[in-house]
Amino acid sequence: MAISLVVIAFAFYMKIHMSAVSHIASILALIGLLAYIIAFSLGMGAIPWIIMSEIFPTNVKGIAGSVATLANWALSWAVTMTINLLLEWSTVGTFSLYALFTVFTFIFVVLCVPETKGKTLEEIEASYR
Repeated sequence: MAISLVVIAFAFYMKIHMSAVSHIASILALIGLLAYIIAFSLGMGAIPWIIMSEIFPTNVKGIAGSVATLANWALSWAVTMTINLLLEWSTVGTFSLYALFTVFTFIFVVLCVPETKGKTLEEIEASYR
């Protein structure tokens, strides 16, 4: 996802600073956008919902799922409300900032999200103690 956002940022950079190749920049932006949509659909779009159902103990699954859903929608709202402001500031900067957040998300997932493949709910729960 971060790579596709960098591609989009570079496409906007090309469109602003290299007007002779602006037609290539448009195609590059479209390719970056399609790659982002595919990567999001395969990863950060669906996987958090799957992990959420696996890592919470049964007695708090309902409340924890509700809080996680609230956080997801609140952050989606924040992105929706700030995108126009950020695009007015800088198109290149906007997608570079989103790429940076994506890299931070990847680091967080690698360091903090437990592996649950092949584990029972009790084993996952015990790993938090």
